Amino acid sequence: MAAYDYDLFVIGGGSGGVRAARVAASLGKRVAIAEEYRYGGTCVIRGCVPKKLYVYASQFPEHFADAAGYGWTVPEVSFDWPTLVANKDKEIARLEAIYKKNVAGAGGETFHSRAVLVDRHSIYLVAEDRTVSADQILIATGGRPAPHPALSGHEHCIFSNEAFDLKELPKAMMIEGGGYIAVEFANIFHGLGVETTLVYRGREILSRFDMDLRRSLHETMEKKGIRILTHSVSEKVSKNPQGRLDVLLSGGQTLTVDQVMLAIGRIPNTENMGLEGVGVELGKTGAIVVDEYSRTNIDNIWAIGDVTHRVQLTPVAIHEAMCFVETAFKGNPTAVDHDTIPTAVFSQPEIGTVGLSEDEAVKRFPDIEVYRASFRPMRHTLSGRDEKMLMKLVVDSASRRVLGAHILGPDAGEMAQLLGIPLKAGLTKDAFDRTMAVHPTAAEELVTMYKPTYRVKNGERI
Repeated sequence: MAAYDYDLFVIGGGSGGVRAARVAASLGKRVAIAEEYRYGGTCVIRGCVPKKLYVYASQFPEHFADAAGYGWTVPEVSFDWPTLVANKDKEIARLEAIYKKNVAGAGGETFHSRAVLVDRHSIYLVAEDRTVSADQILIATGGRPAPHPALSGHEHCIFSNEAFDLKELPKAMMIEGGGYIAVEFANIFHGLGVETTLVYRGREILSRFDMDLRRSLHETMEKKGIRILTHSVSEKVSKNPQGRLDVLLSGGQTLTVDQVMLAIGRIPNTENMGLEGVGVELGKTGAIVVDEYSRTNIDNIWAIGDVTHRVQLTPVAIHEAMCFVETAFKGNPTAVDHDTIPTAVFSQPEIGTVGLSEDEAVKRFPDIEVYRASFRPMRHTLSGRDEKMLMKLVVDSASRRVLGAHILGPDAGEMAQLLGIPLKAGLTKDAFDRTMAVHPTAAEELVTMYKPTYRVKNGERI
């Protein structure tokens, strides 16, 4: 066997790459990892973590308003955007240090450098101006917001990356897109007092989610004061004499705002890193094509996370990293299981979902039962807030297996994580029915919906 500098070289210091490097190093392997920006990747630096912190910040106005119904008198409040940004930066710096420390603590070597493939076993470190070799190479470079070069005036727009660090909070903002990133940021900025408009080309926000959740969230967001324009796209963005932005929409309407944020999808980071020269196969969007074990068409080069053509979620990248280590270094080939992944949208109210939507289930199963409950959460009874919670179970009538569980309301994400366990285990609706309720909770509805709201047989609702 040829002698290499490392048993494993990881390119990309996000959640997936760091996990693979740390675990492989803990096995006694010679491991190095290179990250050209900041350790922690999209999730920690410019994604899930700062987003969730901003979600918390944006919820306080409603908490203050709801307090009156519970006997609290809240004095006049004010919000300071620079304080939120500074405190967010401190927390991210702390987490970044932990990510890097964990790799070093396990015995791995870390580099702050761009890494480019020279051949199937050689990596050029740009900042170090030297080439190192490795037996196995793992690419975990993630993705970034998709640009919109065809949009006239796109240079005036920002993306989710920049939204976390704006110098000042805008008075009015337009967000283009209908996915979870667009929806979450629309709720964040609205909660912080920004006049917010969401523009989406489709007929309903959050495609691929259950339609009941999509419609209910849309309605609730509009009741809160978020303007949602569907079947619409921006055609031109221009700066006016006052320094604001005029956005011409496809329907002929013009919006005047302070910031335009584009959230129209994400693309993989695969450019200018030597992949084509080595012969690594890429898909149409530039994503790295891998098999069920995360191996590329070059047998010692692997890829995980958002840089591949699979599911773009942080926990998925971490799971793929663990399967990679089992396969490459522990003699236990482990295929990645992408079925029945719980997920959450931190909108307000938030969404938690796992398994098949009703529309998906109808396509796959000839006879399904739908259990549906809509009610006001207990926390809103004294506050007087007119906001409904929605819970829904989709069940295969033949096997009684619960195919999907969908929640809109407070703590929906937390419930989705726990619901992921019984759905992954393939439990039946009868098992749900035999489970005692925890009272008083919203989640008890999940085990007390004994009769189906309706059935869908051969595509026809009964």
